[in-house]
Amino acid sequence: MHMEQLVSTTDAVRLSFLCTLLRDAGIQVNVFDANMSALEAGIGVFPRRIMVPAELLLYAKILLKNADEFYDN
Repeated sequence: MHMEQLVSTTDAVRLSFLCTLLRDAGIQVNVFDANMSALEAGIGVFPRRIMVPAELLLYAKILLKNADEFYDN
């Protein structure tokens, strides 16, 4: 399955919220770079990337836009 990046964030709380929002809508979510905290000593410098199946990317974008959450931070 081909995955596409939806958003990236350094905010762990927002990451959890977005993953829950997407999963509740039936969209499979993978978080890339989640283990980077081992290299950065847990300070949250490297963003985590939320990845979704390519065929659901548009649906996921619309979902986050409707929730005013379609942005990187």
